[in-house]
Amino acid sequence: MSSRISAAMWNQLFSVSARAGMSLQSQIRQMLVSAILDERLMRGAAVPSSRELAEGLGVARNTVVLAYQQLVDEGYLIARERRGYFVNGDILAPRVGSQSASARDGRGAALVPTDDDAAGTIAPLDPSTPDWEGRYVVRPSAQRNIVKPIDWQQYQYPFIYGQFDPTMFPTADWRECCHKALTVMEIRDWAPDMIARDDETLIQQIRTRVLPRRGVWADADEIVLTNGAQQALYLLADLLVGARTTVGIEDPGYPDARNIFAMRTPKLIDLPVDEHGLPVDDRLSQCDYVYVTPSHQCPTTTTMPLAHREALLRRAEADDFVLIEDDYESENSYSDIPIPALKSLDRSDRVIYIGSLSKSFAPGLRLGYIVAPAALVNELRALRRLMIRHPSAFIQRSFSMFLALGHHDALLRRLADTYAKRAEVLSAALETHLPEVSFVRVKGGASCWVQGPAQLNANVLAARAKSRGILIEPGDVFFMGDAPPRNMFRLGFSSIRLEHIEAGVVALAEVLRETMAEAAPAAE
Repeated sequence: MSSRISAAMWNQLFSVSARAGMSLQSQIRQMLVSAILDERLMRGAAVPSSRELAEGLGVARNTVVLAYQQLVDEGYLIARERRGYFVNGDILAPRVGSQSASARDGRGAALVPTDDDAAGTIAPLDPSTPDWEGRYVVRPSAQRNIVKPIDWQQYQYPFIYGQFDPTMFPTADWRECCHKALTVMEIRDWAPDMIARDDETLIQQIRTRVLPRRGVWADADEIVLTNGAQQALYLLADLLVGARTTVGIEDPGYPDARNIFAMRTPKLIDLPVDEHGLPVDDRLSQCDYVYVTPSHQCPTTTTMPLAHREALLRRAEADDFVLIEDDYESENSYSDIPIPALKSLDRSDRVIYIGSLSKSFAPGLRLGYIVAPAALVNELRALRRLMIRHPSAFIQRSFSMFLALGHHDALLRRLADTYAKRAEVLSAALETHLPEVSFVRVKGGASCWVQGPAQLNANVLAARAKSRGILIEPGDVFFMGDAPPRNMFRLGFSSIRLEHIEAGVVALAEVLRETMAEAAPAAE
Protein backbone atom coordinates (compact mmCIF):
# COMPACT_ATOMS: atom_id res chain seq x y z
CA MET A 1 0.00 0.00 0.00
CA SER A 2 1.00 3.67 -0.08
CA SER A 3 4.04 4.62 1.94
CA ARG A 4 2.22 7.74 3.12
CA ILE A 5 -0.95 6.06 4.35
CA SER A 6 -0.89 2.57 5.84
CA ALA A 7 -3.20 -0.24 4.82
CA ALA A 8 -4.94 0.04 8.18
CA MET A 9 -5.53 3.75 7.61
CA TRP A 10 -7.01 3.13 4.14
CA ASN A 11 -9.42 0.64 5.68
CA GLN A 12 -10.37 3.16 8.38
CA LEU A 13 -10.97 5.89 5.78
CA PHE A 14 -13.04 3.47 3.74
CA SER A 15 -15.22 2.54 6.72
CA VAL A 16 -15.80 6.23 7.51
CA SER A 17 -16.96 6.78 3.91
CA ALA A 18 -19.39 3.86 4.02
CA ARG A 19 -23.02 4.94 3.83
CA ALA A 20 -26.22 3.00 3.31
CA GLY A 21 -27.35 3.15 -0.28
CA MET A 22 -23.96 4.31 -1.61
CA SER A 23 -22.15 2.06 -4.10
CA LEU A 24 -18.64 0.75 -3.37
CA GLN A 25 -17.31 2.86 -6.23
CA SER A 26 -18.85 6.00 -4.73
CA GLN A 27 -17.47 5.15 -1.30
CA ILE A 28 -13.95 4.78 -2.72
CA ARG A 29 -14.26 8.09 -4.56
CA GLN A 30 -15.48 9.84 -1.42
CA MET A 31 -12.67 8.31 0.63
CA LEU A 32 -10.01 9.55 -1.81
CA VAL A 33 -11.53 13.01 -2.22
CA SER A 34 -11.64 13.43 1.55
CA ALA A 35 -8.03 12.24 1.91
CA ILE A 36 -6.91 14.77 -0.74
CA LEU A 37 -8.92 17.78 0.44
CA ASP A 38 -8.06 17.10 4.11
CA GLU A 39 -4.40 16.93 3.03
CA ARG A 40 -3.86 13.42 4.34
CA LEU A 41 -2.39 12.82 0.88
CA MET A 42 0.24 15.36 -0.07
CA ARG A 43 0.37 17.09 -3.46
CA GLY A 44 1.91 14.83 -6.08
CA ALA A 45 1.75 11.79 -3.79
CA ALA A 46 1.17 8.40 -5.38
CA VAL A 47 -1.99 6.53 -4.49
CA PRO A 48 -1.97 2.72 -4.25
CA SER A 49 -2.26 0.78 -7.48
CA SER A 50 -5.77 -0.38 -8.33
CA ARG A 51 -4.80 -3.98 -7.53
CA GLU A 52 -3.19 -3.01 -4.23
CA LEU A 53 -6.14 -0.92 -3.04
CA ALA A 54 -8.69 -3.50 -4.18
CA GLU A 55 -6.93 -6.25 -2.23
CA GLY A 56 -6.59 -4.05 0.83
CA LEU A 57 -10.27 -3.06 0.85
CA GLY A 58 -11.59 -6.44 -0.26
CA VAL A 59 -13.36 -5.13 -3.37
CA ALA A 60 -13.17 -5.91 -7.09
CA ARG A 61 -10.25 -4.33 -8.91
CA ASN A 62 -12.56 -2.97 -11.62
CA THR A 63 -14.45 -1.02 -8.94
CA VAL A 64 -11.24 0.79 -7.97
CA VAL A 65 -10.26 1.36 -11.61
CA LEU A 66 -13.59 3.04 -12.38
CA ALA A 67 -13.30 5.22 -9.25
CA TYR A 68 -9.76 6.28 -10.25
CA GLN A 69 -10.85 7.09 -13.78
CA GLN A 70 -13.66 9.33 -12.60
CA LEU A 71 -11.31 11.13 -10.19
CA VAL A 72 -8.93 11.72 -13.11
CA ASP A 73 -11.82 13.18 -15.12
CA GLU A 74 -12.70 15.45 -12.19
CA GLY A 75 -9.12 16.63 -11.73
CA TYR A 76 -8.34 15.05 -8.37
CA LEU A 77 -5.84 12.52 -9.75
CA ILE A 78 -3.30 12.52 -12.58
CA ALA A 79 -2.67 9.27 -14.49
CA ARG A 80 0.94 8.72 -15.57
CA GLU A 81 1.58 5.92 -18.00
CA ARG A 82 3.30 2.90 -16.43
CA ARG A 83 3.76 4.79 -13.20
CA GLY A 84 0.25 4.92 -11.71
CA TYR A 85 -2.01 7.59 -10.26
CA PHE A 86 -0.89 10.70 -8.39
CA VAL A 87 -2.59 13.50 -6.44
CA ASN A 88 -3.09 16.55 -8.64
CA GLY A 89 -1.41 19.39 -6.76
CA ASP A 90 -3.46 21.99 -8.64
CA ILE A 91 -6.66 20.79 -6.96
CA LEU A 92 -5.53 22.45 -3.71
CA ALA A 93 -3.99 25.57 -5.27
CA PRO A 94 -7.11 27.80 -5.03
CA ARG A 95 -7.50 27.14 -1.31
CA VAL A 96 -6.45 30.43 0.25
CA GLY A 97 -4.72 29.98 3.56
CA SER A 98 -4.39 26.21 3.15
CA GLN A 99 -1.94 25.05 5.80
CA SER A 100 -0.97 21.81 7.39
CA ALA A 101 -2.31 20.97 10.81
CA SER A 102 1.01 21.94 12.38
CA ALA A 103 0.46 25.55 11.31
CA ARG A 104 -2.82 25.87 13.20
CA ASP A 105 -3.70 25.97 16.84
CA GLY A 106 -6.11 23.58 18.52
CA ARG A 107 -9.12 25.69 17.58
CA GLY A 108 -8.20 25.85 13.90
CA ALA A 109 -6.93 29.45 14.14
CA ALA A 110 -3.97 30.37 11.94
CA LEU A 111 -0.61 30.88 13.61
CA VAL A 112 2.07 33.39 12.59
CA PRO A 113 5.80 33.46 13.22
CA THR A 114 7.24 35.69 15.96
CA ASP A 115 10.67 36.74 17.12
CA ASP A 116 10.71 33.56 19.16
CA ASP A 117 10.70 31.36 16.05
CA ALA A 118 14.42 30.78 16.46
CA ALA A 119 13.59 29.03 19.70
CA GLY A 120 11.02 26.88 17.89
CA THR A 121 7.87 28.54 19.34
CA ILE A 122 4.87 29.96 17.48
CA ALA A 123 2.50 32.48 19.05
CA PRO A 124 -1.22 32.68 18.12
CA LEU A 125 -2.79 35.80 16.69
CA ASP A 126 -4.52 37.94 19.32
CA PRO A 127 -7.12 40.01 17.45
CA SER A 128 -9.45 42.40 19.20
CA THR A 129 -12.77 40.61 18.74
CA PRO A 130 -16.02 42.58 18.32
CA ASP A 131 -18.47 42.90 21.18
CA TRP A 132 -21.17 40.77 19.59
CA GLU A 133 -23.47 41.01 22.60
CA GLY A 134 -23.68 44.76 22.10
CA ARG A 135 -24.22 44.50 18.36
CA TYR A 136 -27.31 42.28 18.25
CA VAL A 137 -30.41 44.12 17.07
CA VAL A 138 -32.63 41.18 18.00
CA ARG A 139 -32.04 38.00 20.00
CA PRO A 140 -34.00 35.17 18.36
CA SER A 141 -32.29 32.61 20.59
CA ALA A 142 -33.94 34.21 23.63
CA GLN A 143 -37.46 33.56 22.32
CA ARG A 144 -39.52 30.63 23.56
CA ASN A 145 -39.61 27.94 20.89
CA ILE A 146 -40.75 24.37 20.47
CA VAL A 147 -37.76 22.14 21.17
CA LYS A 148 -37.35 18.60 19.84
CA PRO A 149 -34.38 16.27 20.40
CA ILE A 150 -32.18 15.87 17.34
CA ASP A 151 -32.08 12.12 17.94
CA TRP A 152 -35.85 11.78 18.35
CA GLN A 153 -35.90 8.75 16.04
CA GLN A 154 -33.93 6.81 18.66
CA TYR A 155 -36.80 7.04 21.16
CA GLN A 156 -39.31 4.20 21.41
CA TYR A 157 -42.34 6.45 21.88
CA PRO A 158 -41.86 9.72 19.94
CA PHE A 159 -45.16 11.53 20.54
CA ILE A 160 -43.91 14.62 18.74
CA TYR A 161 -45.58 16.56 15.98
CA GLY A 162 -44.61 17.28 12.39
CA GLN A 163 -41.78 14.82 11.95
CA PHE A 164 -40.91 12.50 9.11
CA ASP A 165 -42.31 8.96 9.09
CA PRO A 166 -39.98 6.67 7.10
CA THR A 167 -42.68 4.01 6.88
CA MET A 168 -44.96 6.40 4.98
CA PHE A 169 -42.41 8.00 2.65
CA PRO A 170 -43.15 7.13 -1.00
CA THR A 171 -39.55 6.34 -1.86
CA ALA A 172 -40.14 4.77 -5.28
CA ASP A 173 -42.56 7.50 -6.38
CA TRP A 174 -40.31 10.35 -5.28
CA ARG A 175 -37.25 8.72 -6.83
CA GLU A 176 -39.16 8.39 -10.10
CA CYS A 177 -39.96 12.10 -10.12
CA CYS A 178 -36.39 13.08 -9.27
CA HIS A 179 -35.07 10.87 -12.08
CA LYS A 180 -37.50 12.44 -14.55
CA ALA A 181 -36.37 15.90 -13.43
CA LEU A 182 -32.76 14.91 -14.18
CA THR A 183 -33.19 14.23 -17.89
CA VAL A 184 -31.17 16.45 -20.20
CA MET A 185 -34.15 18.50 -21.37
CA GLU A 186 -35.52 18.98 -17.87
CA ILE A 187 -32.13 20.09 -16.53
CA ARG A 188 -31.87 22.71 -19.26
CA ASP A 189 -35.22 24.03 -18.13
CA TRP A 190 -34.68 24.29 -14.37
CA ALA A 191 -30.90 24.68 -13.99
CA PRO A 192 -30.64 28.38 -15.04
CA ASP A 193 -31.07 31.08 -12.40
CA MET A 194 -34.81 31.76 -12.19
CA ILE A 195 -34.16 35.04 -10.34
CA ALA A 196 -37.64 35.92 -9.01
CA ARG A 197 -39.64 33.38 -11.01
CA ASP A 198 -41.08 30.03 -9.92
CA ASP A 199 -41.41 26.81 -11.88
CA GLU A 200 -44.43 27.41 -14.11
CA THR A 201 -45.38 23.72 -14.10
CA LEU A 202 -45.54 23.64 -10.30
CA ILE A 203 -47.57 26.84 -10.13
CA GLN A 204 -49.99 25.27 -12.59
CA GLN A 205 -50.27 22.11 -10.47
CA ILE A 206 -50.97 24.18 -7.35
CA ARG A 207 -53.66 26.14 -9.23
CA THR A 208 -55.40 23.08 -10.65
CA ARG A 209 -54.70 20.22 -8.25
CA VAL A 210 -53.94 21.59 -4.79
CA LEU A 211 -55.97 24.76 -4.23
CA PRO A 212 -59.31 23.55 -5.68
CA ARG A 213 -59.43 20.88 -2.97
CA ARG A 214 -59.70 23.75 -0.51
CA GLY A 215 -62.17 25.67 -2.67
CA VAL A 216 -59.53 28.25 -3.58
CA TRP A 217 -59.10 29.56 -7.13
CA ALA A 218 -56.13 31.72 -8.05
CA ASP A 219 -54.33 32.98 -11.13
CA ALA A 220 -50.64 32.20 -11.65
CA ASP A 221 -49.62 35.75 -10.69
CA GLU A 222 -51.41 35.34 -7.34
CA ILE A 223 -49.14 32.51 -6.13
CA VAL A 224 -45.54 32.67 -4.90
CA LEU A 225 -43.50 29.70 -3.68
CA THR A 226 -41.54 29.74 -0.43
CA ASN A 227 -39.13 27.57 1.54
CA GLY A 228 -41.96 26.17 3.61
CA ALA A 229 -44.83 27.95 5.34
CA GLN A 230 -42.30 29.31 7.83
CA GLN A 231 -40.63 31.51 5.25
CA ALA A 232 -44.04 32.59 4.01
CA LEU A 233 -44.73 34.07 7.45
CA TYR A 234 -41.31 35.71 7.53
CA LEU A 235 -41.81 37.34 4.13
CA LEU A 236 -45.22 38.68 5.09
CA ALA A 237 -43.92 40.04 8.37
CA ASP A 238 -40.99 41.73 6.63
CA LEU A 239 -43.24 43.28 4.02
CA LEU A 240 -46.32 44.26 6.03
CA VAL A 241 -45.45 44.60 9.71
CA GLY A 242 -43.72 47.60 11.27
CA ALA A 243 -43.22 48.95 14.77
CA ARG A 244 -46.70 50.53 14.81
CA THR A 245 -48.51 47.55 13.32
CA THR A 246 -50.89 45.62 15.57
CA VAL A 247 -51.07 41.87 15.02
CA GLY A 248 -53.61 39.58 16.65
CA ILE A 249 -52.33 36.12 17.59
CA GLU A 250 -54.35 33.09 18.67
CA ASP A 251 -53.67 32.15 22.29
CA PRO A 252 -52.57 29.43 22.53
CA GLY A 253 -51.09 29.58 19.06
CA TYR A 254 -48.15 28.77 16.83
CA PRO A 255 -44.97 29.95 18.65
CA ASP A 256 -42.91 30.59 15.51
CA ALA A 257 -45.58 32.87 14.05
CA ARG A 258 -45.70 34.76 17.35
CA ASN A 259 -41.92 35.09 17.43
CA ILE A 260 -41.67 36.21 13.80
CA PHE A 261 -44.22 38.98 14.30
CA ALA A 262 -42.72 39.94 17.68
CA MET A 263 -39.40 40.72 15.94
CA ARG A 264 -41.17 43.45 13.94
CA THR A 265 -43.63 44.95 16.38
CA PRO A 266 -44.24 45.04 20.15
CA LYS A 267 -47.97 45.43 19.50
CA LEU A 268 -49.14 41.82 19.65
CA ILE A 269 -52.62 41.12 20.97
CA ASP A 270 -53.39 37.71 22.42
CA LEU A 271 -56.74 36.37 21.25
CA PRO A 272 -57.78 33.48 23.54
CA VAL A 273 -59.38 30.65 21.59
CA ASP A 274 -62.36 28.53 22.60
CA GLU A 275 -63.91 25.26 21.45
CA HIS A 276 -64.59 26.83 18.02
CA GLY A 277 -61.15 28.35 17.55
CA LEU A 278 -60.75 32.11 17.29
CA PRO A 279 -63.80 33.97 18.71
CA VAL A 280 -65.24 36.81 16.61
CA ASP A 281 -65.49 39.70 19.06
CA ASP A 282 -64.51 43.33 19.67
CA ARG A 283 -60.84 42.53 20.34
CA LEU A 284 -60.34 42.05 16.60
CA SER A 285 -61.10 45.72 15.89
CA GLN A 286 -57.74 46.71 17.41
CA CYS A 287 -55.79 44.69 14.83
CA ASP A 288 -54.22 45.50 11.48
CA TYR A 289 -53.60 41.79 10.84
CA VAL A 290 -54.91 38.65 12.48
CA TYR A 291 -53.01 35.37 12.23
CA VAL A 292 -55.44 32.45 12.27
CA THR A 293 -55.37 28.64 11.83
CA PRO A 294 -59.04 27.86 11.18
CA SER A 295 -58.77 24.37 9.66
CA HIS A 296 -56.92 22.85 12.62
CA GLN A 297 -56.20 25.42 15.27
CA CYS A 298 -52.62 25.23 16.50
CA PRO A 299 -52.22 23.55 18.97
CA THR A 300 -55.76 22.68 20.12
CA THR A 301 -56.73 21.10 16.73
CA THR A 302 -60.26 22.56 16.87
CA THR A 303 -61.90 23.46 13.55
CA MET A 304 -63.62 26.80 13.10
CA PRO A 305 -67.27 26.29 12.04
CA LEU A 306 -68.43 27.71 8.72
CA ALA A 307 -70.68 30.27 10.39
CA HIS A 308 -67.75 31.59 12.43
CA ARG A 309 -65.62 31.89 9.30
CA GLU A 310 -68.26 33.95 7.54
CA ALA A 311 -68.66 36.15 10.62
CA LEU A 312 -64.89 36.63 10.81
CA LEU A 313 -64.78 37.80 7.18
CA ARG A 314 -67.63 40.25 7.77
CA ARG A 315 -65.80 41.60 10.81
CA ALA A 316 -62.58 42.01 8.80
CA GLU A 317 -64.42 44.11 6.23
CA ALA A 318 -66.21 46.18 8.85
CA ASP A 319 -63.07 46.88 10.94
CA ASP A 320 -60.60 46.98 8.03
CA PHE A 321 -58.12 44.31 9.10
CA VAL A 322 -56.47 41.55 7.06
CA LEU A 323 -56.49 37.85 7.90
CA ILE A 324 -53.38 35.69 7.49
CA GLU A 325 -54.72 32.15 7.14
CA ASP A 326 -52.22 29.39 7.86
CA ASP A 327 -53.96 26.35 6.39
CA TYR A 328 -51.53 23.85 7.85
CA GLU A 329 -52.81 20.27 8.06
CA SER A 330 -55.79 21.19 5.91
CA GLU A 331 -55.25 18.14 3.72
CA ASN A 332 -55.09 15.74 6.66
CA SER A 333 -58.80 15.75 7.38
CA TYR A 334 -60.56 12.49 8.21
CA SER A 335 -63.92 13.82 7.02
CA ASP A 336 -65.31 13.23 3.54
CA ILE A 337 -66.90 16.68 3.68
CA PRO A 338 -64.08 19.16 4.46
CA ILE A 339 -64.94 22.69 5.49
CA PRO A 340 -63.72 25.13 2.83
CA ALA A 341 -60.73 27.30 3.53
CA LEU A 342 -61.31 30.80 4.83
CA LYS A 343 -59.72 32.06 1.61
CA SER A 344 -62.38 30.29 -0.46
CA LEU A 345 -65.06 32.46 1.18
CA ASP A 346 -63.11 35.69 0.70
CA ARG A 347 -64.67 38.13 -1.77
CA SER A 348 -62.76 41.29 -0.90
CA ASP A 349 -59.08 40.19 -0.76
CA ARG A 350 -59.12 40.22 3.03
CA VAL A 351 -57.34 36.84 3.34
CA ILE A 352 -53.69 36.04 2.66
CA TYR A 353 -53.46 32.28 2.35
CA ILE A 354 -50.42 30.21 3.39
CA GLY A 355 -50.09 26.55 2.46
CA SER A 356 -47.47 23.82 2.68
CA LEU A 357 -46.69 21.15 0.10
CA SER A 358 -44.12 19.21 2.08
CA LYS A 359 -45.36 19.15 5.70
CA SER A 360 -47.24 15.88 5.39
CA PHE A 361 -44.79 14.48 2.85
CA ALA A 362 -41.27 15.27 4.03
CA PRO A 363 -40.74 18.42 6.17
CA GLY A 364 -37.10 18.54 5.10
CA LEU A 365 -38.09 19.46 1.53
CA ARG A 366 -39.23 22.92 2.72
CA LEU A 367 -41.80 23.83 0.09
CA GLY A 368 -44.74 26.15 0.73
CA TYR A 369 -46.63 28.94 -0.97
CA ILE A 370 -48.63 32.13 -0.51
CA VAL A 371 -51.86 33.01 -2.30
CA ALA A 372 -52.57 36.75 -2.31
CA PRO A 373 -53.54 39.60 -4.65
CA ALA A 374 -51.19 39.91 -7.64
CA ALA A 375 -49.77 43.26 -6.51
CA LEU A 376 -48.85 41.82 -3.11
CA VAL A 377 -47.35 38.69 -4.68
CA ASN A 378 -45.22 40.90 -6.93
CA GLU A 379 -43.74 42.61 -3.87
CA LEU A 380 -43.25 39.27 -2.12
CA ARG A 381 -41.29 38.00 -5.13
CA ALA A 382 -39.08 41.07 -5.06
CA LEU A 383 -38.45 40.62 -1.34
CA ARG A 384 -37.80 36.89 -1.69
CA ARG A 385 -35.26 37.65 -4.42
CA LEU A 386 -33.22 39.63 -1.88
CA MET A 387 -33.29 36.71 0.55
CA ILE A 388 -32.90 33.51 -1.49
CA ARG A 389 -33.94 34.45 -5.05
CA HIS A 390 -36.16 31.34 -5.25
CA PRO A 391 -36.56 27.88 -3.67
CA SER A 392 -34.60 25.04 -5.23
CA ALA A 393 -35.68 24.78 -8.88
CA PHE A 394 -34.87 21.07 -8.90
CA ILE A 395 -37.18 20.42 -5.94
CA GLN A 396 -39.87 22.52 -7.60
CA ARG A 397 -39.71 20.53 -10.83
CA SER A 398 -39.60 17.19 -9.02
CA PHE A 399 -42.61 18.11 -6.90
CA SER A 400 -44.47 19.31 -9.96
CA MET A 401 -44.07 15.83 -11.42
CA PHE A 402 -45.03 14.27 -8.07
CA LEU A 403 -48.33 16.15 -8.29
CA ALA A 404 -48.88 15.62 -12.02
CA LEU A 405 -48.41 11.84 -11.79
CA GLY A 406 -50.96 11.54 -8.99
CA HIS A 407 -48.45 10.48 -6.33
CA HIS A 408 -49.38 13.33 -4.00
CA ASP A 409 -53.10 12.54 -4.06
CA ALA A 410 -52.36 8.87 -3.38
CA LEU A 411 -50.06 9.80 -0.49
CA LEU A 412 -52.69 12.03 1.10
CA ARG A 413 -55.22 9.21 0.99
CA ARG A 414 -52.76 6.85 2.69
CA LEU A 415 -51.86 9.45 5.30
CA ALA A 416 -55.50 10.19 6.10
CA ASP A 417 -56.19 6.50 6.62
CA THR A 418 -53.04 5.96 8.71
CA TYR A 419 -53.53 9.07 10.86
CA ALA A 420 -57.20 8.26 11.46
CA LYS A 421 -56.23 4.82 12.79
CA ARG A 422 -53.48 6.25 14.97
CA ALA A 423 -55.83 8.93 16.32
CA GLU A 424 -58.43 6.28 17.18
CA VAL A 425 -55.90 4.13 19.03
CA LEU A 426 -54.45 7.15 20.86
CA SER A 427 -57.89 8.39 21.96
CA ALA A 428 -58.87 4.96 23.23
CA ALA A 429 -55.56 4.58 25.07
CA LEU A 430 -55.93 7.97 26.77
CA GLU A 431 -59.47 7.16 27.91
CA THR A 432 -58.42 3.74 29.23
CA HIS A 433 -55.03 4.39 30.74
CA LEU A 434 -55.03 8.13 31.50
CA PRO A 435 -58.48 9.04 32.83
CA GLU A 436 -56.81 11.86 34.80
CA VAL A 437 -56.52 13.97 31.63
CA SER A 438 -58.96 15.51 29.16
CA PHE A 439 -58.25 15.99 25.48
CA VAL A 440 -59.69 17.51 22.32
CA ARG A 441 -61.21 14.89 20.05
CA VAL A 442 -58.99 14.44 17.00
CA LYS A 443 -60.88 15.02 13.74
CA GLY A 444 -57.88 15.57 11.51
CA GLY A 445 -54.19 16.30 11.49
CA ALA A 446 -51.56 14.42 13.44
CA SER A 447 -51.65 15.65 17.04
CA CYS A 448 -53.78 15.64 20.17
CA TRP A 449 -54.06 18.50 22.69
CA VAL A 450 -54.13 17.21 26.27
CA GLN A 451 -54.96 18.94 29.56
CA GLY A 452 -53.70 17.31 32.73
CA PRO A 453 -54.66 17.92 36.37
CA ALA A 454 -54.32 21.53 37.50
CA GLN A 455 -51.23 20.85 39.62
CA LEU A 456 -49.35 19.06 36.84
CA ASN A 457 -46.17 20.65 35.46
CA ALA A 458 -45.92 19.31 31.90
CA ASN A 459 -42.29 20.38 31.64
CA VAL A 460 -41.38 18.12 34.56
CA LEU A 461 -43.51 15.38 33.06
CA ALA A 462 -41.76 15.74 29.69
CA ALA A 463 -38.30 15.55 31.25
CA ARG A 464 -39.18 12.46 33.24
CA ALA A 465 -40.88 10.82 30.25
CA LYS A 466 -37.86 11.47 28.05
CA SER A 467 -35.68 9.44 30.40
CA ARG A 468 -38.08 6.53 29.85
CA GLY A 469 -37.95 6.76 26.05
CA ILE A 470 -41.15 8.85 25.72
CA LEU A 471 -41.22 12.22 23.96
CA ILE A 472 -44.09 14.68 24.49
CA GLU A 473 -44.35 18.44 23.90
CA PRO A 474 -45.10 20.71 26.90
CA GLY A 475 -47.89 23.15 26.11
CA ASP A 476 -46.74 26.34 27.86
CA VAL A 477 -44.66 27.42 24.84
CA PHE A 478 -47.87 27.90 22.83
CA PHE A 479 -49.19 30.60 25.19
CA MET A 480 -48.26 34.29 25.02
CA GLY A 481 -48.40 35.36 28.64
CA ASP A 482 -45.60 35.45 31.21
CA ALA A 483 -47.44 32.92 33.36
CA PRO A 484 -48.81 30.33 30.89
CA PRO A 485 -50.68 27.22 32.05
CA ARG A 486 -48.24 24.42 32.90
CA ASN A 487 -50.62 21.48 32.84
CA MET A 488 -51.11 21.09 29.07
CA PHE A 489 -49.12 19.15 26.51
CA ARG A 490 -49.32 17.95 22.92
CA LEU A 491 -49.08 14.37 21.71
CA GLY A 492 -48.09 14.05 18.07
CA PHE A 493 -48.54 10.80 16.18
CA SER A 494 -47.14 11.51 12.72
CA SER A 495 -44.00 9.46 13.35
CA ILE A 496 -44.88 6.86 15.98
CA ARG A 497 -45.78 3.35 14.89
CA LEU A 498 -49.38 2.29 15.44
CA GLU A 499 -48.42 -0.70 17.56
CA HIS A 500 -46.39 1.51 19.91
CA ILE A 501 -49.10 4.04 20.72
CA GLU A 502 -50.98 2.22 23.47
CA ALA A 503 -47.80 0.98 25.14
CA GLY A 504 -46.46 4.54 25.02
CA VAL A 505 -49.58 5.91 26.72
CA VAL A 506 -49.35 3.21 29.40
CA ALA A 507 -45.74 4.17 30.07
CA LEU A 508 -46.66 7.88 30.08
CA ALA A 509 -49.48 7.24 32.56
CA GLU A 510 -47.00 5.68 34.97
CA VAL A 511 -44.68 8.69 34.70
CA LEU A 512 -47.57 11.12 35.14
CA ARG A 513 -48.73 9.45 38.34
CA GLU A 514 -45.21 9.42 39.74
CA THR A 515 -44.90 13.12 38.91
CA MET A 516 -48.26 13.94 40.52
CA ALA A 517 -47.40 11.95 43.64
CA GLU A 518 -44.21 13.95 44.14
CA ALA A 519 -46.01 17.22 43.46
CA ALA A 520 -48.77 16.52 46.00
CA PRO A 521 -46.67 17.11 49.19
CA ALA A 522 -45.36 20.37 47.76
CA ALA A 523 -48.92 21.54 47.07
CA GLU A 524 -49.93 20.77 50.63
